[in-house]
This record gives sequence, structure tokens and C-alpha cells, in this order.
Amino acid sequence: MSGEEEENAAELKIGDEFLKAKCLMNCEVSLILEHKFEQLQQMSDDPRNQVSQVFEKSLQYVKRFSRYKNADAVKQVREILSRYQLTEFELCVLGNLCPETVEEAIAMVPSIKAKGRVHDDEVIDKMLNDIAMIKKFD
Repeated sequence: MSGEEEENAAELKIGDEFLKAKCLMNCEVSLILEHKFEQLQQMSDDPRNQVSQVFEKSLQYVKRFSRYKNADAVKQVREILSRYQLTEFELCVLGNLCPETVEEAIAMVPSIKAKGRVHDDEVIDKMLNDIAMIKKFD
């Protein structure tokens, strides 16, 4: 992206590096940090050996804002959203915010309805229903 272009997430103008980067949903980060926390606890018998405050606050944050709690649900959400040819950014925003209606989804991620994309309202609605079913049984 040239220095003159202004970044705009609604139009997926977020920089080439970010567009190509692997993004993680909060629930995925939560699973990773939980696993790391368990490893640290097992490695240390000394209760004074605590994790950093930043680590602890990060873990609290992603746990609080994770929409899916178990690893199977997290995996299913990523698999379902991946079927819809979303960018990593779009996938993570939808997976984190879990819009309930097509209008909400488009308001949160306007690029899913951009010209040239195959996402009509019916496709978006099916995608939202698919991830809502996982949330219902999580």
C-alpha cells in the first residue's frame, strides 16, 4: 500500500502485510494462552513464580470476550467461516463479534458485500446461522 493511500478496514485497505497475516480470533488466542499458562504452572512448583501481569491481563481479556469456549467449537467456527472465501481479517471480525443479522454483519464488515464478491444476503445469512448453531451447542 502506498504512503498516500489512507487505511480503511471497511474497504480492506489495511496494508499488504496485514492482509497476508494469519489473524486469530479471541477464542483461539484464549486457547493458546490457557495452554501456555498450564505449562508454566506445571513447570514451576514455586508459587512465587507467577506469570507476568501483561500475560494475566491478556488471558483475562480474551477469555472475557471469547464467544466460543471449547476447542472443538473454535475449530468448527474457523472451518465454517473459511468456506466463505473471507479474508483473515473478515473471518476474525465475524468470529469475534458474532453478528446475528445480515445487516449487523455488513455494518461490522462492509467489505463482505463489496462489488465483485459473491456474498449476497442469503449466503451471509447462512454463514451467520451456521456459526450461531455452534454457539448454541458450545
